[in-house]
Amino acid sequence: MDLRWREITSQRNSFATLYTACELYGYNLISSSCPGGDVTLYSLNSIQAPGLLDEIADAPCVTVVGGPHATACYDELVDVADYVVVGEGEFTVPRLLERIEHGQAPPPGVATQNGYIPVDHSVILDSYPSFSEYKGYIEISRGCPYACSYCQTPCIFGHRMRHRSLDSIHDLAKHFKQIRLVTPNALAYGSDGKHPKMEKVERLMATLKADGTRELYFGTFPSEIRPEWVTEESVDLIRTFCDNRKLHIGVQSGSDAVLSRLHRGHSCADALSALDHIRDGGLVPIVDVILGFPDETEEEQEETVRLVREVCKSGFVHAHRFIPLPGTPLAGLQSTPVIPNAESVLGSLALAGKVTGSWNDPELRFFRRVSY
Repeated sequence: MDLRWREITSQRNSFATLYTACELYGYNLISSSCPGGDVTLYSLNSIQAPGLLDEIADAPCVTVVGGPHATACYDELVDVADYVVVGEGEFTVPRLLERIEHGQAPPPGVATQNGYIPVDHSVILDSYPSFSEYKGYIEISRGCPYACSYCQTPCIFGHRMRHRSLDSIHDLAKHFKQIRLVTPNALAYGSDGKHPKMEKVERLMATLKADGTRELYFGTFPSEIRPEWVTEESVDLIRTFCDNRKLHIGVQSGSDAVLSRLHRGHSCADALSALDHIRDGGLVPIVDVILGFPDETEEEQEETVRLVREVCKSGFVHAHRFIPLPGTPLAGLQSTPVIPNAESVLGSLALAGKVTGSWNDPELRFFRRVSY
């Protein structure tokens, strides 16, 4: 079969992963700027999807759509695409391609206009390298035990964490001079995601730095850290083994009331403690915040503004506008307006090079990616 992968800039890592998974089963994906061949595969997030639906519907080939948006909205996409992959794709996509090739019904985990049978497996990360010919980041963990009401991660990958083995990570790392990892929470490696196992994190770092020829970036994009996991011990590990001198943490709000409604599982005190540990360790904090959550009050936004000011004394902020993502508890709800003071403070700090992001147009996400 002539198999095409529709090029979408933000989905390059998905391409690297699925290219490898399909390759293991004897299927070769060709990157393409338009649909074609016998089958074209798409990975969609909820921001890109509306702009590609007409193309998918009119494609001159069989279309397979996956990704976060497909998982959340498969019942809508079956009217546009021939097959919709729900959830993880490494095992499901090659099975589906085999069924298409032989004219058989789709496997579990694939929705069509004829119905949907839920997936019958979960992916073991060691079974699938993160990349082969097309390089991507090294995914070391998948799943999240938390239930943040705005986040699609547990909706797609579940609440139970799964980890790639040290041997597998080490083999993949040999392909890089700079090692960057994908994980919902870098410091949760080897744990259940709620109870740290720093001895396993230390073994991971020591393994990746053993030969002394590679740079390791840990706790910075795309492997952020939850604030309550930032301790004197964890900062010391990063300073000892890692090459980054910035730590990226997701705080999301400066209001304890908002954090509670979001089910974040941490407090503002945890965030302030993390900032202290990062600064005391001689590192620079980069903090994610989101403005405009549903029912967020003006005072709650002011609390987030105060947090932003505190972070920017010694670090940087990524500020975003709330987006109601499909499949999450907050799907379908509206963002509250950003208050004038927040716009003024964020604008001034952005001009000073301290803040990036998009707090007005939520679909822009970032004006630019900044290397701090």
